[in-house]
Amino acid sequence: MEKITLYLVTIIFFGLQASCKSPNDNNREIEALAQQNLKPVQTESEDGLAHAYFASGCFWCVEAIYESLNGVKEAISGYSGGTTENPTYENHRDHAEAVEVIYDPKTISFGQLVDVYFGSQNITQVNGQGPDKGISYRSIVFYQNDNEKKIIDQKIATLNEKLVDAKVAAQILPFQKFWKAENYHQNYERNNPDNPYIQNVSIPRLNKFKKNFPELLKKTEIH
Repeated sequence: MEKITLYLVTIIFFGLQASCKSPNDNNREIEALAQQNLKPVQTESEDGLAHAYFASGCFWCVEAIYESLNGVKEAISGYSGGTTENPTYENHRDHAEAVEVIYDPKTISFGQLVDVYFGSQNITQVNGQGPDKGISYRSIVFYQNDNEKKIIDQKIATLNEKLVDAKVAAQILPFQKFWKAENYHQNYERNNPDNPYIQNVSIPRLNKFKKNFPELLKKTEIH
């Protein structure tokens, strides 16, 4: 039954992408379908560390942002949000570039991770962030249980109240699986500081985030 549901989600996903509806309307329909038919997968904590999953444009940028946070042990670049098996950088089809955040909930809460998520992106940009456009770069915040979904819903509702001509674009999806990206993508911003994309996109986005959340940053600078 689960395989049939996933198959239907995949068919509808690509059908909506090819339809005449707006990209945001497509994303909202996919979101509703996923929430209705897919049960979120709860990851297990290890040594007191929990896992959270976010997509917000290029994973190089998002990984660097989360690894700057006090209480975050590691952020891993990868792919999530779709149904393609064994995705790669060259072929991740319906997946978005995403990050797995491994964190200590005694130091930083899931709610704070969500605040950082929305506070470090253009919250109204549909299917992209900055110069990166397309479904691979769409914004998704994943939930693993009802409490996480409640936190996400409440924060989006608060943000939407402050917006005038647009709404928060991020999809809210039940977490299913995270696929780790190729090794050369890991810690890319840190390992490639002279890369033109890192210089012109990742570092400015990281520095803007740091300016907005100084109280959450690690005392030891690693970027």
